[in-house]
Amino acid sequence: MTDPETAQDGPTRDSDTQDAAEPPGTRLDGAALDRLRPLAFSVAYRMLGSVAEAEDVVQEALLRLSQAEGVRNPDAFVTTVTTRIAIDVLRSARVRRESYVGEWLPEPLVGPVQSNLPVAMASAPPDAAAHAELADDLSTAFLLLLERLTPTERAAFLLHDVLGFSHGEAAGVIGTSEVAARQLASRARRRIARERDDAARTAPARTAPARTAPARTAPARSASGRADRVRAEELVTRFLAACEEGAVDPFLELLAEDVVFTGDGGGKVPPGFSIARPVSGRDTVARLLAVFMRRGAPVHFERALVGGEPGLLIVADDVIGGGLIGTWAFEVVEGQVAGIRGVINPEKLRHVGPQADLERLREWLTNDRQRRGAR
Repeated sequence: MTDPETAQDGPTRDSDTQDAAEPPGTRLDGAALDRLRPLAFSVAYRMLGSVAEAEDVVQEALLRLSQAEGVRNPDAFVTTVTTRIAIDVLRSARVRRESYVGEWLPEPLVGPVQSNLPVAMASAPPDAAAHAELADDLSTAFLLLLERLTPTERAAFLLHDVLGFSHGEAAGVIGTSEVAARQLASRARRRIARERDDAARTAPARTAPARTAPARTAPARSASGRADRVRAEELVTRFLAACEEGAVDPFLELLAEDVVFTGDGGGKVPPGFSIARPVSGRDTVARLLAVFMRRGAPVHFERALVGGEPGLLIVADDVIGGGLIGTWAFEVVEGQVAGIRGVINPEKLRHVGPQADLERLREWLTNDRQRRGAR
């Protein structure tokens, strides 16, 4: 495999305003490493779909960079090292995910919603704000498509199709030939297209193509894209109103006929707090949501972008100590909610903010049922 320090003629990306080379015998200082951290995280998170694992990879990559001397292209170096470490981590992660309890979803990146919407919005948790731009670039739905790829296919595809590397540059990062890198990216592209085609055949209502992440130099969002985002957020406003009513009919008006609700508790939450397998169909999902609302749990919702999609944070009220319970991300297609992806596994939410005490919430619900039964 090519040594990262030999990747001297690779893409400079954000380093156009930086010196092309560090003098021989010198090492990067803290400010230079901090500048490279977002780049390293964007690569690692796209590869892994895990904030915690991505941050570990970033730390290791930056440590190696800090110890290297005379690196001519720090951006190429850190991209190369990050990708290679992430490939190894992803291979190990695949084994763990095979034994994962229930459905596996990526760890959500949480960012603020637009400030010009017609209702008050929650501010982004401070720990997640640094990743908001990435969350806006890459949806949870797309990360799930990437899960179908092998680690090297994922790397070749992301480097070329998402981050804008040439096949030759991607080959140098992965440690293979340009022909092989081109074949890996092509095979990944076909797999993703096949997954989309299969989804379109089994769910005719969802004909809109899944959004691919733009290259890091993508132009500003178009006016039509902003309008779509505003309409999606207005749909979330109506969803919140339906939550307040707690009845089935208001949800029926918002959900696509083939809507799918997927929950990820990872076996880490009390029974009854997460669904074991995806629930599909407008009527079934509407009833599930209505039952959840009628439980009268001491929780409230805060709006956010979750995994690049309009979403909600489920937050415990102060009566049970506050803290984050979970996140919902909404896939909106043609003005309807086509998918809801909920993450409630506490291990996947540590980066977002303080966690709620789920056992305390369960105890509160049990006592509340007993109080109601005694009346």
